[in-house]
Amino acid sequence: MEAVDILLPAILLLLVGLLAVVLTKPVKLSPIVGYLFAGIAIGPHGFGLIEESSTTHLLAELGVVFLLFDIGLHFSLANIWDARRDILGLGPLQVLLCTACLSLLAMWAGIELGVAIVIGAALALSSTAVAVQAINELGVQRCPIGVSATAVLIFQDICAIFLLILASSMGADEGSLGTQLSVAGIKSVLAFAAALLLGRFVIGPLFKLVSQTRNEESFTALALLIVLSTAAATGEMGLSLTLGAFLAGMIISETPYRHVIQTEVKPFRGLLLGFFFITVGMSLNTQVLFEQWYWVLIVTSGLLMIKIILIYFSARVFKLPVSSSIQLAFILAQGSEFAFVVLATASVSNVLSTEYSAILVAAIALSMASTPFLAVYGHRLARRKEDSAWREGDINDPDQHAEIDSGHIIIFGMNEVGRTLADSLEAQNISYKAFEFDYGRFVDARADGYPVAFGDLSDLRLADTADVSQANSVVVTQGRYDIAREIAPIVDQRYPNLRRYVSVKDQDESDKFRELGMIVVQPISQPAGVDMASTVLKDLGVDSDEIADWITRQQDKYLQAVEA
Repeated sequence: MEAVDILLPAILLLLVGLLAVVLTKPVKLSPIVGYLFAGIAIGPHGFGLIEESSTTHLLAELGVVFLLFDIGLHFSLANIWDARRDILGLGPLQVLLCTACLSLLAMWAGIELGVAIVIGAALALSSTAVAVQAINELGVQRCPIGVSATAVLIFQDICAIFLLILASSMGADEGSLGTQLSVAGIKSVLAFAAALLLGRFVIGPLFKLVSQTRNEESFTALALLIVLSTAAATGEMGLSLTLGAFLAGMIISETPYRHVIQTEVKPFRGLLLGFFFITVGMSLNTQVLFEQWYWVLIVTSGLLMIKIILIYFSARVFKLPVSSSIQLAFILAQGSEFAFVVLATASVSNVLSTEYSAILVAAIALSMASTPFLAVYGHRLARRKEDSAWREGDINDPDQHAEIDSGHIIIFGMNEVGRTLADSLEAQNISYKAFEFDYGRFVDARADGYPVAFGDLSDLRLADTADVSQANSVVVTQGRYDIAREIAPIVDQRYPNLRRYVSVKDQDESDKFRELGMIVVQPISQPAGVDMASTVLKDLGVDSDEIADWITRQQDKYLQAVEA
């Protein structure tokens, strides 16, 4: 019977977790919200079907451990370098401003300084899972707005690691807040250094040895061994288990085996993280929520409003376009899953009253549930802003600040091929001008952060405006042979040294465009446009290894979006 008593909570958690996913998907709610409601229903303040036990606590903690492990797997120094402006600038500014404002409000509510700062920082973070889902649903994951949002989320994830360390260490001794921060920081640096050494001299060779067995189960077992061992090691150091899990992911992310490990561990991560959110819901006092429902709405509205304003302000400080700043603010306005973890730590839960804790958890959950609607509304606002700017003549010629000796590139057509090419040129600090004649695509591209002007390739008067005589190359992302045939003789006469590229899907049209002297590229690889980007960059003399690295990172992002 004792074994049955241990198994029953896990069985019930599996059942309600499955129901939560099934019921939330049709209404486009985050599964996290479903897990919270499921926890409320089965918990002591609901139908009382399950009580907190060592089993539920262990499963919940493992959920957070695997969440941090997954974040570590996506942690790439190359990606951080690509997005350094946002990670080292926009991200820190947004977190500092939101933390300061929300901490002051927590102190105004009567919470002591140290705990108020921890709560303010926790609320300043956004939900990686929910925000990434919103980015993917909008289809902007590889656009400038998606890249900036992802960069801010990466910085927030790094902050969350240290925040969890701080929250876990608070109250462990009588030292001041500054002392606790310093000790936690030193321990963290030592742990990071040890992780890098282990990754280079132990984990890499170990994975190479296991790969020779050609047994997928061996990869799974080794990954589980690494994540649980490093979590236990950091726990023994007086740090959180989650830091060890993050370091384990970071170690594996630098090996060629990252993708297979992601595939093998993903079910564990989703399942156990669901258990954690269910246990959070179990801890909510429904009586308090019913009595204080108006405070839940006030706190939710205040949290969203404060974060939207401060994220927008931070983006504008770093000169993001108005439309991009609007989208970014609405995508990242929600609370974070890490806030649930922080509120559950002893140092915070012992200070917060049951009433305050219930209101905060409910407000965070409600903010996460509203994200899909906020993201769509933010996108509409951004499009409306660009549409209004165009009609009022406020859109300027989109020159990039970067320059190259061989002249800029001109892109006609901001479909997926054009966007990918623009991303590659931006990554290599190569200047370009982009034009789009389809008005809907033009407004969408502007709203998503691309500097695009409105213009039609068939109008040769546009050539003077676009400074074609100073350009190195012109790239047409959607071939129109009838127009190309008419203007080809004029272009050859006026711009004899201009390289002309065209993206064509049909082989018969490819031959026709080649006869006009154009360089034809057929989009074969995914994401669409990497073939064109590779061809253009090679002709510009960019190092082939740099091109290959960039394409690999784009394909990683594409696969992550498909898997999501």
